[in-house]
Amino acid sequence: MNWITNFVRPRIKSLMGVKDQTPENLWTKCPGCGEMLFQRDLEAAQLVCQHCDFHMKANAKQRFGWMFDGGTYDELPYVPVPADPLKFRDEKRYTDRLKDARAKTGQQDAVLAARGTIGNLPVVIVAQNFMFMGGSLGMASGEAFVAGAERAVADQVPLVLVVASGGARMQEGILSLMQMPRTTAAVQMLRDARLPYIVVLTDPTTGGVVASYAMLGDVHIAEPGATIGFSGRRVIENTIREKLPESFQRAEYLLEHGMVDMVVHRHKLNETIARLIGLMTAAPAATPLAVPETTEAPAEDPAATPPSDTEPQQQAAQ
Repeated sequence: MNWITNFVRPRIKSLMGVKDQTPENLWTKCPGCGEMLFQRDLEAAQLVCQHCDFHMKANAKQRFGWMFDGGTYDELPYVPVPADPLKFRDEKRYTDRLKDARAKTGQQDAVLAARGTIGNLPVVIVAQNFMFMGGSLGMASGEAFVAGAERAVADQVPLVLVVASGGARMQEGILSLMQMPRTTAAVQMLRDARLPYIVVLTDPTTGGVVASYAMLGDVHIAEPGATIGFSGRRVIENTIREKLPESFQRAEYLLEHGMVDMVVHRHKLNETIARLIGLMTAAPAATPLAVPETTEAPAEDPAATPPSDTEPQQQAAQ
């Protein structure tokens, strides 16, 4: 322990009123390769490592800013629900956990819904924030998803879900599990209205969310390297008493086994979703492809056409 650095200098700065002007989040260490990344460059790259292409976790507001055209959107209002109907308490009271999560993320709950355009095509996006209690599914999250689906049906626009969750919220017990059939009914409402429902699976997507609305989409897109599955890897290995492949429950593994439709890089997500919406709704493309001009070849004059090598042989045979 460096006594001068850890004790003397901070004490002198506090006495003299000197404050450190260096931001604490100036650099971020990549979980994939361990490289130190400049925070401003990392945010400009949509939290994708420029060295190893590792896709880091993003919150709902960041997703909206990246996905909607020009980063402009109208956020749907929060639907209030009972804060702690079961009066749950473990190491901390559930109400205290909610306060901490709200102060940390600036959100009322894990799920946000907003309306805007992608590629000039109107759409409603529901995004789940893993930073809010692990993106767990509770009553407020279920209400937000249902509100997004109802808005999509009312406006006759597609619904896009960006999911990142550890599953149902244990602090709400059976009330949390009830959100699984509620969200499933909301998905059926979209199908009855013949509206596209596109799901973007990010890291991680597990638990009861996988067992309900996250795997009911018309098209399932996964980000590279995302962990997707119902139970944890160790739970499965202990149950079947076998060693699972290293790539098990990864997006690429699920693509090979037909559980997702495509694995798309975050930088290409917008154009992929816009193309899918255009195909599924027969909507005109925002930027139509340029068709090369074609000119008709002039008609050939039979008299000017030289005889072929086979014509003398045909005349001799006659």
